[in-house]
Amino acid sequence: MKLKKPKFWNKGKSSILPYILLPLSILLQILNSANKLISKKKSYQNIKTICVGNIYVGGTGKTSLSMKLYEIFSKKNIKTCFIKKDYSNQKDEQKILENKGKLFKSKKRAQSLQEAIYKNYEIAIFDDGLQDHSINYDLTFVCFNNLNWIGNGFTIPSGPLRESFKTIKDHKNIFVTGNLTNLESIKKEILKINPQSNILTAIYVPLNLHEFDKKEKYLVFSGIGNHESFVSMLKSNGLNIIKDLEFPDHYNYSDQKIYDITSQAKKLNCKILTTEKDFLRLKGNNSNEIKFIKSELKINNENDFLNILSDLYE
Repeated sequence: MKLKKPKFWNKGKSSILPYILLPLSILLQILNSANKLISKKKSYQNIKTICVGNIYVGGTGKTSLSMKLYEIFSKKNIKTCFIKKDYSNQKDEQKILENKGKLFKSKKRAQSLQEAIYKNYEIAIFDDGLQDHSINYDLTFVCFNNLNWIGNGFTIPSGPLRESFKTIKDHKNIFVTGNLTNLESIKKEILKINPQSNILTAIYVPLNLHEFDKKEKYLVFSGIGNHESFVSMLKSNGLNIIKDLEFPDHYNYSDQKIYDITSQAKKLNCKILTTEKDFLRLKGNNSNEIKFIKSELKINNENDFLNILSDLYE
């Protein structure tokens, strides 16, 4: 059973638990640092590599940004592929990438990269992999969502960070997604650690909003890394959300759970909406009443973004 992120991981939540778990967090970071030191990064001459990663666990827009990168390179007729580590609980993300383009997946990213080189791909986009120190990436993007930001600022298990926030000093390109309400304070925190950062921003925009009547009432549910961001996008685009249900990231919906959701919607006399990722995880006949919102990232400072990418194809 997958668990939700604990509430004490959130910023502003007063709890003694992060401090109780702190010794374990410190131990894990020491082990991670040791692994980073002994790992030998390998560079690849026959292919350009881009890593879209994060230090906050889930819900930062890695897959959306990976697909945006794929679109840009494909328009320039550059043979591009995705690479993703093969996790059994991430079949939804794998399916979305496969619907977009060629995906190589295995237990070791370097193995997938070798396969991509053998098949003459020019650019490989890694959806996740920032903490994989076996590959010397040509370009990296570290993704954050402004709503979660860095949570309470602690590393796992005391907080939601895979590694210390201070590691952004090693990464020039920072991507912030969400509704961007607290963007200026976030920029200050980033630039304090790394004054040379390129801070790029983007919002999620729905692509099939025209399919839904804004006069209707909606129950919304999702099992993604940032449920709040999804609900915020729908409300800002005029949909009447009267109830929202949040499940753990990559949640595996049973027929009973789908029945429970549809029953709640009938009692409230409303339609049901979810994300494309969640829709791909639904099963059973009870899911017929559920529709999904398809969305993409709209990059605000796109010219800056394209300039960063230009070295890879010019």
